[in-house]
Amino acid sequence: MSTYVLGVDVGTTSVKAVLFETGSRSVAASHALPTESDIIDHNLIKAKEQESGRIIDTLNRCLGLLPRDKLQHVIRIGLSGQMHGVLFWKAKSGCDWSKRDFFTTTDTIQLITWQDGRCSSHFLSSLPKPDSHVSVATGFGCATIFWYMRHRPEVLEDFTVAGTIQDYVVSMLCGLDGCVMTPQNAASWGFFNTSSNQWNIDILKGAGFPLHLLPQCVPSGGLAGQTCSDWHGIPAGTPVGAALGDFQSSVYSCMSAQTDAVLNISTSAQLTFAMPADFKPPDSPQPASSISYFPYFEDSYLAVAASLNGGNALATFVEMLTSWMKELGAEMSDSCLYEKLIHSALNQETSDLRVSPTILGERHNPLCLGQVTNISTTNLSLGHLTRALCRGILDNITSMMPAERLQQAGVRRIVGSGSAIARNEVLRQEVEKAFPQPVVYGQNADSAVGVAMVLCDLL
Repeated sequence: MSTYVLGVDVGTTSVKAVLFETGSRSVAASHALPTESDIIDHNLIKAKEQESGRIIDTLNRCLGLLPRDKLQHVIRIGLSGQMHGVLFWKAKSGCDWSKRDFFTTTDTIQLITWQDGRCSSHFLSSLPKPDSHVSVATGFGCATIFWYMRHRPEVLEDFTVAGTIQDYVVSMLCGLDGCVMTPQNAASWGFFNTSSNQWNIDILKGAGFPLHLLPQCVPSGGLAGQTCSDWHGIPAGTPVGAALGDFQSSVYSCMSAQTDAVLNISTSAQLTFAMPADFKPPDSPQPASSISYFPYFEDSYLAVAASLNGGNALATFVEMLTSWMKELGAEMSDSCLYEKLIHSALNQETSDLRVSPTILGERHNPLCLGQVTNISTTNLSLGHLTRALCRGILDNITSMMPAERLQQAGVRRIVGSGSAIARNEVLRQEVEKAFPQPVVYGQNADSAVGVAMVLCDLL
């Protein structure tokens, strides 16, 4: 009889669930659904059960599409999700299990995501300095709690537990009164020391921070508990892993060797490789550095160049052209226009046009916005522009983590993944030009698969 690990990635825009067969180590079934959420007004702090309710409803619909006969043979459950964000709920009443074999949200507040902009640079500069190598930014859990503490303290009085959206799901599945959190998610909140795996208790206490909202830290890859009830056919008592970060899970799904580097270009872009086992991050934040160090597994770290600008730059280019065409009285769908742009760039193998695609800035250099330079009368075709934009995306990520750095780290190949790479042959061509190492494709980074693999490897 086949057994399975259920891997679930809980995002703010989509939810994906996979059934990973333990014997063959392969995906037996999977489904992904958009959350159908509206764009969040990140300054609206009044409505409960908005974003979190939609996400949990999507999670239930997604699991309902998986074969129930296989769900009955799930032996472990793993969850990953978007880091940095925070959700508040009430212990003992954070969900409702009365509707057959699934739960819905009850006493929670609207999810505040990593995109939240309420913590200005002035506000962040007023916070105490963390004992951590991770800088604190707006959208980070601890920064958001500080904001509530100063501006809406009555909200914090209404709730007793806090965590990421994926931590919330784990807590509800296991019937926990509190929240358990792995270092992968804790580091993304700020004020967490990954060397000691402890919160900055003294620093936070001195600033009046509500310490009871800090989750209990457990090892990445460890278990949080067991399901307290049947869940979509999965039996009660099934072990549940403590939630992991979506980035680390996606890397785990496709980094098959220590000498691999993973380049993922989807909405944004990331280039990462594993640091040596004895590596320790800096003692304090390095906000001007383009490379961050994310906790991985067993006290190891990933070196990460995380660009805000990837496939979104291409999407913005397409939207700009579509808007111009409408103003000129011509219309074409975005998908049709995208195909024509790729075709035109494939016929333009090189271009001396230079496009810096940093339309969103970068975390280490937020004021460095996009530029188009070296414009001449001979390089203004759509083929030139598209080719230069694709090369610019690669130039930007390799300026953040140069090829020489990869060679020094012993990286022998690049694993290319992500939706933008998969659908854009021009981008793949520029990837292969950007690195001296061979580039392989086909094994897409997938957080739901990765977290299932982690739990499978623990068997």
